[in-house]
Amino acid sequence: MPIRTRFTIWRPLATAATAALMATFLTPAATAHPAAPRQSEPVHSYQDAVREAVWVDTGYDGDGDGEDDRVAVDIVRPREPAQQGRKVPVIMDASPYYSCCGRGNESQKKTYDADGDVDLMPLYYDNYFVPRGYAFVGVDLAGTNRSDGCVDVGGRSDIESAKAVVDWLNGRAKAYTTRTGGERAKADWTNGKTGMIGKSWDGTIANGVAATGVEGLETIVPIAAISSWYDYYFSQGAPLYSSGPDWLSDYVNSPDARDRCDAVQHRLVDGAPRTGDFTKLWTERDYVKAASKVKASVFLVHGMQDLNVRMQHVGPWWNALAENGVDRKIWLSQTGHVDPFDFRRAEWVDTLHRWFDHELLGYDNGIDREPMADVERRPEQWETSKTWPPRSAATTTLRPADGARPGVGTLGLRRDRGTETFTDDPALSETDWAAHIDEPTPGKAGFVTGPLTRDLRLSGASEVTVTARSSTPTAHLSAVLVDLGPDTIRDYADRGEGITTLTDRTCWGPSTPGDSSCYKETAAKTTDVDYTVVSRGWADLGNHASKWRGRPLTPGKAYTVTLDLAATDHVVPAGHRLALIVAGTDKDLIDPPADTPTLTVDLSRTSARVPFVGGAAAFAEATAPTAAAAPAPTPLDGVSAPHTTHRVPKGDR
Repeated sequence: MPIRTRFTIWRPLATAATAALMATFLTPAATAHPAAPRQSEPVHSYQDAVREAVWVDTGYDGDGDGEDDRVAVDIVRPREPAQQGRKVPVIMDASPYYSCCGRGNESQKKTYDADGDVDLMPLYYDNYFVPRGYAFVGVDLAGTNRSDGCVDVGGRSDIESAKAVVDWLNGRAKAYTTRTGGERAKADWTNGKTGMIGKSWDGTIANGVAATGVEGLETIVPIAAISSWYDYYFSQGAPLYSSGPDWLSDYVNSPDARDRCDAVQHRLVDGAPRTGDFTKLWTERDYVKAASKVKASVFLVHGMQDLNVRMQHVGPWWNALAENGVDRKIWLSQTGHVDPFDFRRAEWVDTLHRWFDHELLGYDNGIDREPMADVERRPEQWETSKTWPPRSAATTTLRPADGARPGVGTLGLRRDRGTETFTDDPALSETDWAAHIDEPTPGKAGFVTGPLTRDLRLSGASEVTVTARSSTPTAHLSAVLVDLGPDTIRDYADRGEGITTLTDRTCWGPSTPGDSSCYKETAAKTTDVDYTVVSRGWADLGNHASKWRGRPLTPGKAYTVTLDLAATDHVVPAGHRLALIVAGTDKDLIDPPADTPTLTVDLSRTSARVPFVGGAAAFAEATAPTAAAAPAPTPLDGVSAPHTTHRVPKGDR
């Protein structure tokens, strides 16, 4: 309604104009703020970015020299916001690999200019994100590259190396312009909001720092990361590697650190006995138990066929974060130990960009309302799940039963009597067992469903309870779930672990003469198979009374142990069969026991608990009898055995 004045009768035109003008000022459309940004744009100069180095005081004397360790922090940040008095968030990768071994598929190492500032920062994060208003920070873990201290493989020194930097970015710690000098450096260019990212050990540090609950760490993106270091070296007492954390520490320590870190090395040896017993050393390196402290959101990425950092590191960590109400997102690929930049590049960079925009810049871009999970169902074919595991996934108890021939049994819902016997053969692996599933071979006991009449999806972690008698005082057990049927999969056992590196390059941001944003493209490396190992788990039967402490067995006495199988997400197609294999040493994946036992499995007290989407009803429907017969599998064609050396894949070294 127009505003009336004493001039209304005499000045109708003026009144109309005035009313229109006032309406313009008073309508909601005119008073609303400009639309909030939904995406950061590359508006800052990468070529003119500030490049600097500081050394942060960790408050911890890991090398015992009487002085607090200082860790080297290399920074690339946009110059314009600092000139304008605006503060920027930080993306941080704390790594032991910047000088010894390199980062990424092309094993890039840090290089420096004449002033000691970083010239080449490995990976594309700085090229891509600095122009978009982020600072990128590359931290040398204590004992590596230009940092003081010693590497302690996931312990206090490792975690404090990175946590102290988050504290400094938030004004709670001291930093200096040189490694030994007294001139202070301030992080007055940042708002303190930090996101940590990294693959393998780098992602592990992100998990560990998040588990301290440090203020200012807003999000982490752990890629193929460890959540408990015990589970990296052992599986319920069964050794996964012949060497311990002292080997890994020596591998990445800088040359001068090796000269001063003997005491740390000895503590790693003494604290990690090859018996597989859980000690105080492992308690300190178990981030799952501290998940209740996590305040940061988590975007987790893992290869379901990663035989270096296995999927055992996903299930317990993911579930513990859920119990704490942590905001989560997950990508699960068919690859081995591979970065998503190298198996789904364009989609990954876009998703990561939107994730950091949401978590560090506060942009309402909708990523928090999208499906929680992306799962690679076939090579380069992805599907999403609103939640993960799906809410309809329910644990179903499967029972092994005798078959027509020894060692070739059935798998169903009914409990059965009887026994199966096998002798541990350390020369055989899960692929050997699966290839001979329908044959009565002496090295395994196999149990198989009939051909499925409809697809059956497993999603989550399984467990297999085995009751067995050993002929010797020591015995190791393996339990494996296998999809029996032809398929084309990523060749995860190949050296590329599911990818092939090409010669063409694509660029992800601007470059400088010393730091190119262009990286070699990759493609899926696939192979045709007759079976696919879906999930696996191992245990020392001597750990039957406790996952954390073993004891000698009494030959001939029955013991019951529950093996934790790794989380997964896999669809067994109609026409395929699902198999459970129980055996001894899984060649190249666990070390053999001291003896060569023959084990007799009590089938009435053996079972598998498997999470099927749709639960027991879905399994019953999918295994309804049909007249069709499935062909017997043949050995893997084109898939080599996993490497037997201590696995530090290229790009993690």
